[in-house]
Amino acid sequence: MNQELGRVLVLLGLAAAAFGAVTGFVAGARHSRLALAWTIRAAWVFSGAMVFANLVMVRALLARDFSVSYVTKVGSHSSPDWVAVVSLWSSLEGSILFWGAVLGMFIGAFAFVYRNQHRDLMGYALGSMLAVAIFFAFLIAAPANPFIPVLPVPTDGPGPNPLLQNHILMVLHPPTLYFGYVGMTVPFGIALAAALRGRLGDGWQSVLRVWTFVPWIFLTIGIVLGGWWAYEVLGWGGFWAWDPVENASFIPWLVATAYLHAAIVHQRRRLLSILTLSLASMSFLLTVLGTFMTRSGVFNSVHAFSQSAIGPIFLGFLAVTFIISLGALAGRAERLQDDGSIGGLVSRETVFLLFILVMLIFAGTVLYGTVYPLVTEAVRGIKVSVGEPYFNKIAMVAGWGILLLLSLGPTVPWGGAQPAVVLRRLRLPAVVMVVVVVGCLVWGLREPIPIFTFALAGFAATVVLRELQSAARSLGSQQRRVGAQLAHLGTIIVIAAVAGSQSYKLTAEASLAPGQSFDLGRYHVAFRGTHTVDESYRFAVVADLEVSRDGVLIATAAPRLNYYNTQREPIGTPWVRSHRGVDVYLSLLSVQEDGSRVAVKAFLNPMVGFLWWSLLLFIVGTAFSLWPRRRRLTAPNTAKGTTA
Repeated sequence: MNQELGRVLVLLGLAAAAFGAVTGFVAGARHSRLALAWTIRAAWVFSGAMVFANLVMVRALLARDFSVSYVTKVGSHSSPDWVAVVSLWSSLEGSILFWGAVLGMFIGAFAFVYRNQHRDLMGYALGSMLAVAIFFAFLIAAPANPFIPVLPVPTDGPGPNPLLQNHILMVLHPPTLYFGYVGMTVPFGIALAAALRGRLGDGWQSVLRVWTFVPWIFLTIGIVLGGWWAYEVLGWGGFWAWDPVENASFIPWLVATAYLHAAIVHQRRRLLSILTLSLASMSFLLTVLGTFMTRSGVFNSVHAFSQSAIGPIFLGFLAVTFIISLGALAGRAERLQDDGSIGGLVSRETVFLLFILVMLIFAGTVLYGTVYPLVTEAVRGIKVSVGEPYFNKIAMVAGWGILLLLSLGPTVPWGGAQPAVVLRRLRLPAVVMVVVVVGCLVWGLREPIPIFTFALAGFAATVVLRELQSAARSLGSQQRRVGAQLAHLGTIIVIAAVAGSQSYKLTAEASLAPGQSFDLGRYHVAFRGTHTVDESYRFAVVADLEVSRDGVLIATAAPRLNYYNTQREPIGTPWVRSHRGVDVYLSLLSVQEDGSRVAVKAFLNPMVGFLWWSLLLFIVGTAFSLWPRRRRLTAPNTAKGTTA
């Protein structure tokens, strides 16, 4: 029953996407309202079919219906219900199915919101989005079909990857990342429609900006939650390792951020039309590349799915989409010429251009370091690796550039200003910068790189806080300005927190018998014994460790090793507790069978907690940026000679 119903819904979605893509381009080319109406209906049918297909799979997972191939692959009677639901995106076929549902929700919502607006552009936009939908619906229907019937029906399954059962963040991290990835389809369709029509007016630019902001904030949340998950689950004491799949989400985020700033320049100065559309399209293309990295099996990663046959299909889709985007932009380049001009070297538009350049260089160097080993092995047969030092260096330099430009942007007006005026506005931030340096030295810090980073962060934060204070006075009409500065403040905190956590981390490793202890900075860790926890889907050994500082007990730590029936090696769950701005991080490495001795690795990680709290600033800032502006009410003109 479930496999038949799911299969029918997927095929219905594929048919609706194919029909809507054709009618959408007909509507765009012929300005046909009838074709546009049918395109909108097709978008809603695709949306409903994909969402209901996912609900059918969730029902099968909860019912442990092992007649469905995907349930056989990831289901288990021993898994709790929340793990059964999470299993939807835990493996290749289910993740593509979930992708289809998210894509359907975005396309359906876009069609509903603008069903009576922008009729001259909606046909091309929806047609482009539904063309993308054809590809993913085809994947679900054929090479990644999760509804294949299984005979004979097994009595049980292995359950999902144990790593996905180890923390509640797996309920949140993958879906938010999917909404970020999939949501970039909408700005791609909008940008392609503008390119095909040969114009990017203010109204359509506003639509493009809003529908880029939505996936951008989801991508932001997904990246931060992913770092948090890695920190809380993997037990290595870090949150970002420049893993290829981590980079696959970070690169489109950088390009989408560049687009959001290019859109502001286009709105204010009538500049960067082609660059704006290119960045919107590039953000989507990079999410497709990231999907290839995640699902092709060509990269070894804790985040990646196993080897699959859909990798070449993704590369083919990426190549075709890139050629179409490039051709559309090149064919309409003359009609997309800019009307405005840069005011001067010392102007806000120049700062924005430099910021966009920094983000693109950052994205390009990360992409190069990510794919270089793969290309080298494929072309020359030589295995090479690009390690963290490479990525950390470019991130450090890019971070400094971002902090400097975040300081200059609000200081320099649009159109240009005298350098003396700009320098006068930077006096207070410069004083704060000096105070931060002195404070670091008094505190006992001596490393030049983090001190310089903290000083630049203080410089930028002073400018941003001054802007926030100014914008808050007229919040009703300045909410976008407030939102931007809140996001900038979150960025400053992230850069400072990364610098502090990487520069001042302390580590220790010890083998302990009951009663033995070790020191980690000013913290003292004593081992008291072990106990076990038996759950339906795993068995755990927990170490009881007392953590104290200056002789005062802080907490009883409980790092653990989890044993799963389907996993030969145990998976650890570290214990993390924030205390006075520092994370005490204890990871259990091994336990003797009788519990008489344990091996523990400990970390003292300063400032990491600020990373997770910065997410609130990004979310609130985005909410302010997307909130509709209040329109000023103007009195009717009652002068002589006017008519109603």
